[in-house]
Amino acid sequence: MDMNFDGKTVIITGASAGVGAACARAFASLKANLVLVARGQEGLNIISDELSEYCRILTVAMDVADTDGCITLLEKANKEFGQIDVLVNNAGMHSRGDLESIDATDVGAMVDINLRAPFILSCAAIPYLKKSVSGAIVMVGSLAGMAPLQGAATYSGTKSGLRAFTYAISDELRDTGIHVGLVSPGPIDTGFIMTEIDKVEDIVFSQPMSNTKEVADAIVRIAKGDAVEITMPASSGKLVTLSYLFPALRRLLRPTLYKKGRKNKDKYRNRNFSN
Repeated sequence: MDMNFDGKTVIITGASAGVGAACARAFASLKANLVLVARGQEGLNIISDELSEYCRILTVAMDVADTDGCITLLEKANKEFGQIDVLVNNAGMHSRGDLESIDATDVGAMVDINLRAPFILSCAAIPYLKKSVSGAIVMVGSLAGMAPLQGAATYSGTKSGLRAFTYAISDELRDTGIHVGLVSPGPIDTGFIMTEIDKVEDIVFSQPMSNTKEVADAIVRIAKGDAVEITMPASSGKLVTLSYLFPALRRLLRPTLYKKGRKNKDKYRNRNFSN
């Protein structure tokens, strides 16, 4: 499926910054109609003002953990543009640290935002997407969802569940004209991790860093139907797959990866200070 996005309607959650904002820019350049979703209206206004000369935009300030809000979002998008063609489930939350150090409320919030929201939105979007010539659902996963990551148990668990969900509904919807896939990046150079660099597990920085444009481009590729999953970088995806299949290998490599990650983290920390 090679989708032309001109005049198509694309919903993006977590759209006010980072990957979501980069994704909005990518689809705007392809002349799609945008439905930009985030908690804060101010951030949405900034990205909307930036892109309004290129495409039509609807902004919706809401909490994606609100089930009724998700249903209303789809209704608003369909009413505004007359169709829904692509859903990008990008919104995410990560409260960092070992499980015993995290507030139980934050654990619940991670499950709601990272897992429950894309489940609900994907389910509710199917009737709209079936009316599209070539609909798509794109999940923003993580390499942390491909293998267990200590220090990020809940985040890793939610992304793992999201990945399994993606593959399952990809098969379910195979004959409906709706393509389903996910992008699974390693560390991304955004405030999501760089503003909390000292809280991020050292091992995360053992892998090459992607930028938001690279991730957004991969999201567009998934929406076009080019693949069911894109790992970023591909070499890290292979390493993570091996570590999942062979837990003893993961434990054996862990000290080396932590050491490498600490060195890289120092470089990024110094870069942040110099900026």
